[in-house]
Amino acid sequence: MPDYTLIGKRMPRVDSRAKVTGKARYTADLKLPGMLVGKIKRSPHAHARILNIDTSKAEALPGVKAVVTGKDTEGVKWGVFAYTQDQQFIQTEKVRYIGDEVAGVAAIDEETALKALDLIVVEYEELPAVFNPMEAMASATELIHEDFPNNVNIHVNIDTGSVDENFEKAHYIREDTFVAQEESYFHAEPYAVTARFDHEDCLEVWCPNGGPHMKAKPLSNAFKIPLHKVKIRKITIGGAFGGRSEICPADYICALLAKKTGNPVKIVFTREENTICTRQGHAMITTHKTGVDNNGRVLARETTCYMDGGAYSSTGPIATSVPFLSMEQAYRMESVRYNGYRVYTNKPIRGMIRVHGRGFACGLDTQLDMIAEHLGIDPMEMRIRNSRQPGDYTSTKSLVTSCAMDETIHKAALKSGFKEKWGKLPPFHGIGIGTNSVQTGFPMGIRGGSQAFIKFNEDGQATVMSGVVDNGQGNENMLVQIAAEELGLLPEDIHLVNADTEITSSDPGSYSQVSTFVGGHAVKVAAGNCRKKLFEVASKILKAAPEELAAKNRLIFVKNDPEKAIPIKKVVRTSLLNFNSVNAEGGYWPNVDMKREWVKNPYGQLCEAFSFGTTIVEVKVDPETGQVEVLEATAAQDVGYALNPLVLEGQFEGSIAMGGQGGMLTEYHEWDGGRCINPTMLDYKLPLCCDMPPINNIIVESIDPKGPYGAKEAGMSIAMSAAQAYSGAVSNAIGVYLDSFPLTPDKILAAIREKAARE
Repeated sequence: MPDYTLIGKRMPRVDSRAKVTGKARYTADLKLPGMLVGKIKRSPHAHARILNIDTSKAEALPGVKAVVTGKDTEGVKWGVFAYTQDQQFIQTEKVRYIGDEVAGVAAIDEETALKALDLIVVEYEELPAVFNPMEAMASATELIHEDFPNNVNIHVNIDTGSVDENFEKAHYIREDTFVAQEESYFHAEPYAVTARFDHEDCLEVWCPNGGPHMKAKPLSNAFKIPLHKVKIRKITIGGAFGGRSEICPADYICALLAKKTGNPVKIVFTREENTICTRQGHAMITTHKTGVDNNGRVLARETTCYMDGGAYSSTGPIATSVPFLSMEQAYRMESVRYNGYRVYTNKPIRGMIRVHGRGFACGLDTQLDMIAEHLGIDPMEMRIRNSRQPGDYTSTKSLVTSCAMDETIHKAALKSGFKEKWGKLPPFHGIGIGTNSVQTGFPMGIRGGSQAFIKFNEDGQATVMSGVVDNGQGNENMLVQIAAEELGLLPEDIHLVNADTEITSSDPGSYSQVSTFVGGHAVKVAAGNCRKKLFEVASKILKAAPEELAAKNRLIFVKNDPEKAIPIKKVVRTSLLNFNSVNAEGGYWPNVDMKREWVKNPYGQLCEAFSFGTTIVEVKVDPETGQVEVLEATAAQDVGYALNPLVLEGQFEGSIAMGGQGGMLTEYHEWDGGRCINPTMLDYKLPLCCDMPPINNIIVESIDPKGPYGAKEAGMSIAMSAAQAYSGAVSNAIGVYLDSFPLTPDKILAAIREKAARE
């Protein structure tokens, strides 16, 4: 490998100091002159027709500056795709879940705004509500959306190979059903948005987001104003995990109130609103039917998945597809049939999430363990025999170039002692393994690529401009690290301007796992172009050809004679004296099949790279209480190339916490009809630091041919493989394969007692 100065090295993130000292500013921290407090009136009913809204008393309350309802809007509906545009930002005809937006208020303070909400009188005609996807599909009552028969929002059908014929050839076939409840992101930062219209009547918005350009376009459409008049501003963001990747009605309502009042307006969600009125993870009912030969190799698989999509489409086509795609990428299964149904219910809206598909993935891995046991094969070997290999095509026709799935399995097994422990642990001790894959991006049309600009200042330092957003995963550090490496500067010499739609070019956003692969690549290309200009000037001074030069530690020097060097600062000033500024641009667009579409044509090259991860977990279960103690977790992921191992290890540990410790043991929602009864941190059990097990992090590098320096997605494969490993370990500990997630003590105790009764 090349001897990089910064790339591949452990370095603290450039944003760490501001965050730990409290200097970083989040949306809720913003204070603008004349700013008003915004609040949203929400539906108390899960399904009801709106008969009338009377805002007169609220408007008459002293201190209230504006009240808005659906009548104040342009009537534009939101949906990620043209065929899923089903959500008004303020409802005018009927509400579809408890929390649906019906009005907004702007007042001089929070107390006045809350009083005004109580004074808005809404007359409803309650309608029958459905809260279960199976019941929703069979419901004879009024449809949640009249254009969607049987309340089916999205149906994804994938059928490859000769599925039925290969089932006939199978040595052994299993069919099992698994269920999982919905879960939440529970960002440390509750959602907040600030909006104003400036002196040029341009809309300025500050809010948490997974991609500022993905916020600007919907707002442009909703207000029917030119895109250049919508400015999504840079702000510190406290986590996303997939949950801040699309427009939120609060963004529009806040902006509408700002337009009506002529003042800046800020809306800050309560913790309950942050749970109910943003997005949640889907509840799922998944049936896997798998046929294998006598060596355990999968010959055919048929999967049917019913997903509780909640009241609106959100990212429906993507969300319905990704659980299947992650598994077809991880395992060879050329002969496969998938039917995914995303079904409307009168519950909060479901979207993308970091651990999307725990019922799907954990079910598939649990079934592999069942088949392995029947055939007398250990779980590790079962996965090796079916694991994805470099040069393979997935069942939906994506070429997999870099792939070190086997290496992640072997290294995780060696570190955890899997072979020595499997089948030899004491009673109620267990060990489990999970493997998964995540795509590095997917087709996004004109928004699929990223462009970066770099300019040198006269002091020899550089400004980098990129549309990449940082939700907490370290993207800003990644951009600075790449630019400094390529330009021969130190990280402190780079000033980063990012995630501002007025200044930076389009970027796909962080939620498609391409920030490094696409956005980082664009910065690398721009920096390379800038370095080329520097070398052209320096070559004349050093009397050496540009290709004979290198840059490092703020110097440009001759490779074979490092004593012949010149400060980059002097090269920049020389260039300026010759009336040439040193700046450059660079872009990167991934080579994907633009004809591929989530529903109509789910075939073709999905992305340019895939990550692969393995997690092994060892647990001890208390047979009297059903409590699970996690003794150790080992996570190994093929990341392509580790640009900053320190950051990646943090991602691995966060993935274990969200996908495994929380996602499989404690996190789920409880409901009373359509009302969530555990929306706060008091009752929704997030894992704390003291709950986390010792974690062994193993970075595996396959050097992707297209990624910058060989890098690709890093972290998400661990989140899902952790869920699978936790499931396998608990099942192994109690001797019962569990089919309902998360694995709460009551389910574990019930399984132990049922087993004892049978024996």
